[in-house]
Amino acid sequence: MHDLPALIQKSLQGDKRSTARLISLIERADPAAPFILEQIYPHTGNAYTIGITGPPGAGKSTLVDRLVQAFCGQQYSVGVIAVDPASPFTGGALLGDRVRMKHDRGDRDCFFRSMSAGKAMGGLAGATQDAARVLEASGRQIILIETVGVGQSELDVAKATDTVLVVLTPESGDSVQMMKAGLLEIADVYAINKSDRPGADSLSRALQVMLDRKTMAGGTPCWRPPICLTSASLGQGLPELYGCIWNHHDHLRKTSALEERRKSRLQAELQQKIEAELARVVREKILGEIEAAGWLEELWARKIDPLTAARRIVAAGFAETTGSK
Repeated sequence: MHDLPALIQKSLQGDKRSTARLISLIERADPAAPFILEQIYPHTGNAYTIGITGPPGAGKSTLVDRLVQAFCGQQYSVGVIAVDPASPFTGGALLGDRVRMKHDRGDRDCFFRSMSAGKAMGGLAGATQDAARVLEASGRQIILIETVGVGQSELDVAKATDTVLVVLTPESGDSVQMMKAGLLEIADVYAINKSDRPGADSLSRALQVMLDRKTMAGGTPCWRPPICLTSASLGQGLPELYGCIWNHHDHLRKTSALEERRKSRLQAELQQKIEAELARVVREKILGEIEAAGWLEELWARKIDPLTAARRIVAAGFAETTGSK
């Protein structure tokens, strides 16, 4: 792609069309993706990232829309990555209720991107963090990442963002189910959305009890997740939620936890990418030799077991790749 440097430069200057094209290249694992990420990385590291997760039907998209309005009202430049379920036929994003998000309004400095979750099982798409970096390098100060919303597979968002907002509804289920889903471990802020419905106060009390038990079991936490009652569709409780999100941001900065959280995130991402690179090497350099080397026949004849064969194949493959003997 001969105009790639110019495309990157335009994106760094805030051009939305160029930014969208870069994200598309990264999302489909184009050969240019490594060069793009290498060029934009020095321009990242300052955006405040917020993950929004919770069960389907909790009103996450409407709540994100209201938060975008609040951030833009304070003159922040906002980026939104909405990770959608993948189509079982095309692999593309099933947009679902994204149509209710007014991301194209002219009074908002907002860039919206919907991404397919693909085969990822942790609530995020494989390219989510890289796409967020492109948005950050293009000048986005606030980045909201909304997960696919499939219940207990949403924990990856805690590894990819500074603040995690868990959205629940009065119908979300009992406290045992919330504990099983790991929500006590990842939530920095709770929003009980659709709180105009019966059961919101009961859910709030159940959460308070669980947080009390967690405090008693592990000592006094440095941050106790606040519980906000909201109704995004009715515009209720949104200023309080907005304030709680910023309170957590300020807490992270005052306690140096923000730097620690981001370093931990980079470490986890590096490990993930190393594993992905090793998997690529295995696919390209090793698996292609299995049939040619007669390993399947050895297995079928019961001359060797699968684990031993796998270890020998990998050892031989890496020895050949690295030139070692």
